[in-house]
Amino acid sequence: MKFLLDTHALLWFLRGDERLSLRAREIIESMDNTRVLSDASIWEMSIKQSLGKLKLAEPFESRLTQALHRNAIESLPIERSHLFGVSQLPFHHRDPFDRLIIATAMIENLPILTDDQRFAAYAVEVIW
Repeated sequence: MKFLLDTHALLWFLRGDERLSLRAREIIESMDNTRVLSDASIWEMSIKQSLGKLKLAEPFESRLTQALHRNAIESLPIERSHLFGVSQLPFHHRDPFDRLIIATAMIENLPILTDDQRFAAYAVEVIW
């Protein structure tokens, strides 16, 4: 299965946070699956880290890049179609990063690994 990680799912996985469901952990850890992270998540983490709202190991860029490589998490670039897709979404969710992740999942036809229940209001498969 190929799936898109929501930002918090990635962070909880990397930190070993118990808020990550057992099912989500098993899906991420299974080498039979393809793990994908939108560049929107990197953007979100970068902004939150620079504002002091997210404490990540320094140096941020190299540590995160190593963690993604070590866990075989593929990068999904933000495409113009993803950005235009956001304009078609109803406002069930107001967070701009989450809206971009939702639009990306819809356009790429990928399920999203997320604990955010508001994602289910959209035409995407939510796994948790």
